[in-house]
Amino acid sequence: MTGRIHLAENLEVLRALPSASVDLIYIDPPFNTGKVQRRTQIQTVRCAEGDRVGFQGRRYQSIVVGTKRFRDLFDDYLAFLEPRLTEAYRVLARHGCLYFHVDYREVHYCKVLLDTIFGRDAFLNEIVWAYDYGGRPKDRWPPKHDNILLYAKDPSDHVFNVDEIERIPYMAPGLVGPEKAARGKLPTDTWWHTIVPTSGSEKTGYPTQKPLGILRRIVQASSRPGAVLLDFFAGSGTAGVAAIQLGRRFILVDDNPEALAVMARRFDGIEGIEWVGFDPGPHQQRARQRGLFPAPAVQEGRPGARPA
Repeated sequence: MTGRIHLAENLEVLRALPSASVDLIYIDPPFNTGKVQRRTQIQTVRCAEGDRVGFQGRRYQSIVVGTKRFRDLFDDYLAFLEPRLTEAYRVLARHGCLYFHVDYREVHYCKVLLDTIFGRDAFLNEIVWAYDYGGRPKDRWPPKHDNILLYAKDPSDHVFNVDEIERIPYMAPGLVGPEKAARGKLPTDTWWHTIVPTSGSEKTGYPTQKPLGILRRIVQASSRPGAVLLDFFAGSGTAGVAAIQLGRRFILVDDNPEALAVMARRFDGIEGIEWVGFDPGPHQQRARQRGLFPAPAVQEGRPGARPA
């Protein structure tokens, strides 16, 4: 099996999973900003009365082709998270790790909750993902980072593949010599990485899509080939893409049909994916061309085919 994708309330799926059955968990729950997260996609067409001016003065009309949205607000955020994180601890294997992605508004409260569930000794890192995009308020320092809390089920016996992590350039290569400069350095707990570009093949249009580079680093570091990755706030499915590229399996859960539609398009043509509670066929061009969806099973335990 390459992976399983559920359209479901995640607590129900978590309670049905066997104990110690997943090797790595990454979650990016709603940040409780109190806002409606949305991303509107537009298309431009040539039009003499259009609202945009392009090359050589040609005018274009903008047409809204779709909007994806969800409400990012909970009356009691920690009460919402606690039963899900308790189940996450149960289903995580002894050698497994949890990466919990949140922002500066909630990270302090979430760490106290995770310390209670996993134990303070299980806390390994607070990773700061720094980027440079978005608005710049004039009454404070512009917030340009997210926080990723890393916990190990057993801090004395967890997977961390230090030699498998893609290395990064030194900021001052002249200070370390040509051999070290050519090899690069191991990333620290501060990750400088752009957001998903507004144009490019990686962009899906999902409001809270996270960069594939962030997920690849997590999967490389904290799982072995053939391991099972769980993301129960799956959104656009980036965790599943990273798992496929690196020869891991995955379980993705989301209760938003728009998220599943994005994943259906993103995983179009990938064999060995089981869809639970959702029919991906109407969203998949290759499936429509063949008249069927790929068979949902391959040899058990064998990593699925890599995307082209």
